[in-house]
Amino acid sequence: MKLKSIGALALLLSTPVVAQWQIDADASRLHFVSTKNAQVTEVHRFEKLSGELDKNGKLAVTVPLSSVNTNIAIRDTRMQEKLFEVEQFPHATFTAQVPPTLTELETGEVIQGEVDGTLELHGKTAPISFEVIVSRSDNMLTVTTVSPTIIDAKKFDLGAGIEALRAIANLSSITFSVPVTFSVTFTQ
Repeated sequence: MKLKSIGALALLLSTPVVAQWQIDADASRLHFVSTKNAQVTEVHRFEKLSGELDKNGKLAVTVPLSSVNTNIAIRDTRMQEKLFEVEQFPHATFTAQVPPTLTELETGEVIQGEVDGTLELHGKTAPISFEVIVSRSDNMLTVTTVSPTIIDAKKFDLGAGIEALRAIANLSSITFSVPVTFSVTFTQ
């Protein structure tokens, strides 16, 4: 009887435990790129994000849009007020059902795949996909984009905000296509 109990315990301890994963905000980065006057390209970021990946592969990531950081304080304020309208739309949210092949990795494994989900931004919702590399080390999953995903600002009713920013800055143009990249670390 003791032998069976010890064998069962050993089996349980050797089986990976599937638990909920939380975003480590300090170790995670979310960047986007803007292009103005058809030639000037700048990389910006969001300072905060949170989220979780549950044991069934349900992913939810929330980005407080007030955490935008362009390295120019007045531009950050203008983006919060004129583009994102954070008083009315404080967050962007990405949700997805992540395939088990990307979540059930053993320590040391690395895999490339696609995450298809839905982005809710500025009161609008649209499908979006990210090509990612996922790596596992101990109680950590790191998910990094393979290449930028292009977000069409018009799909999220951000055209008027971009036009307002263009006019305030006296620019000839600001593109509506916004490349997004990230490296997100989840811990258990």
